[in-house]
Amino acid sequence: MDAYLIAIGTIAGIYLLLALGLNLQFGLTGLINFGHVGFFCVGAYTSAILSTKGVPIPLSLAAAAVLAMLAAWPLGIISIRLREDYFAIVTLGFSEVVRLIVTSEGWLTNGVQGIAGIPRIFRDGAGEAQAVLMLGLTLAFCFIAILAMMRIVRSPFGRMIEAIRDNEEAVRSLGKEPAGFKMQVLLLGSMLAGLSGALYAHYIGYISPDQFIPFVTFQVWMAIIMGGVGRISGTIAGVLILMFFLEGSRFLRDFAPFIPEVSMASIRLGVIGLALILFTIYRPQGLMGDFTKR
Repeated sequence: MDAYLIAIGTIAGIYLLLALGLNLQFGLTGLINFGHVGFFCVGAYTSAILSTKGVPIPLSLAAAAVLAMLAAWPLGIISIRLREDYFAIVTLGFSEVVRLIVTSEGWLTNGVQGIAGIPRIFRDGAGEAQAVLMLGLTLAFCFIAILAMMRIVRSPFGRMIEAIRDNEEAVRSLGKEPAGFKMQVLLLGSMLAGLSGALYAHYIGYISPDQFIPFVTFQVWMAIIMGGVGRISGTIAGVLILMFFLEGSRFLRDFAPFIPEVSMASIRLGVIGLALILFTIYRPQGLMGDFTKR
């Protein structure tokens, strides 16, 4: 199998885990989380620090997911009852606080220089075999997460969080308190983000604060919007579309060699932005959304 396709598939799987967590929070519950990358960062740094200190990688992965979930708990306590727009601002601020902490606490995170030499999850075998195993592990985590999401959607808990998304006041009138359900969703989505961050750290082998900027969150937002908010199939499709534009736009220079190399990054972002605008105009419900709605 082509090494490039394996690499793209692995990154897509990591983004899918990240997007599934955000889809659970926003698509099913209505939580506008603009700081999702903060939990991604917590998971990446947790697993990187522990594994480089000699902690077994399975324990490092588990600790990354748990610590990301625990990091969401005080955030939820403080802000879960805020209106949607204020909650979005608070979460965005949280992600920037996390990035500032990993930048400034050099004794733990090595500051702006980042952490290098993060051990691979699969250390035995040739390079291509390691890559295939990593792809398989990432897709296995995605498969488990998708099954769990499907169980949640079909459960009484899933129906409750969808009711909260649609009409929070109506849920209160039935004697249910939405804050508790929203807190659980915030924790679960953050756990998936932490796990995806840990997989990212072990796959790339090097992490630094500038890899966890808010743009990562908005890339995931683009994926779930283009695919279809609130739909698991939409999340999968959206991530594939996002990866197509992110990676496919790399080859624009082959068709326009007269474009300066320094301009290609801006053009790539422009192409992705144009695709999002077109989806918003012609498919506002997303690729996998209800075709009867416009």
